[in-house]
Amino acid sequence: MQTTPDNLSDISQNEDLKEFLDGYVKRFNHLGFIENDPVSIPHRFSRLQDIEIMAFWAAMLSWGNRKSIIQSCSKLAILLENSPYDFVLHHSESDRTRFNSFVHRTFNGTDAIYFLEFFQNYYKSHDSLEDAFAVHISDEDINVQKALIGFHNLFFDHPYAPDRTRKHIATPLRKSTCKRLNMFLRWMVRKDQKGVDFGLWHKISPAQLLLPLDVHVDEVARNLGLIDRKQTDWLTVLELTDKMKILDPGDPVKYDFALFGLGVDGYFR
Repeated sequence: MQTTPDNLSDISQNEDLKEFLDGYVKRFNHLGFIENDPVSIPHRFSRLQDIEIMAFWAAMLSWGNRKSIIQSCSKLAILLENSPYDFVLHHSESDRTRFNSFVHRTFNGTDAIYFLEFFQNYYKSHDSLEDAFAVHISDEDINVQKALIGFHNLFFDHPYAPDRTRKHIATPLRKSTCKRLNMFLRWMVRKDQKGVDFGLWHKISPAQLLLPLDVHVDEVARNLGLIDRKQTDWLTVLELTDKMKILDPGDPVKYDFALFGLGVDGYFR
């Protein structure tokens, strides 16, 4: 087992911490990681739009244990006739009734049908979901905060958007950590030779991405001395990502693999 580095508070000079976390990135960022993770769902597809749709849906349903998430997303893929983009573009309103019975935790048929409506309206005039995020930021923006806010506003720019569905699409304006959206962006933007993240989008830089922060990553990061903020909210995400940028300014969210992996290992228990 790797030894936890000392003096974690001085991150800028802590080569031991970088070596420690880089080791865990290497351990979890590989093809073998895919099978038991929700990212396996979009990896079943090859067309850009199919990947985008299923990656987005898999990310938005990513709470609870990974096995149940994968099972729910597999059911969705069947409902979408295993051709998400074609179904989204060409389905009729009557085709949506099959989604009425879909449930994953608090996500239900009403939410699923609104997702379909958004996708259909969007893809009728756009080739890629990338622009729904990228149009809101520029190269000068240090992170994707404006992209997340802009996407949220776009997603619910419909007079009949269900109020209940808003809880499934986070926004920094509600001080949410936006874990699932940040994970989705990691999947679509990061690109290396390991094969887990897709790296299909190029209008957002990996350097602008933010750490997907949930209770497990939060716990690990606090044990490593990477978070000082008492709350776990949007500002905590910014704090943690800034710490990771010290270790790798161009690709801070690669450390999501390490923080996740340390949690899986129960390293601090």
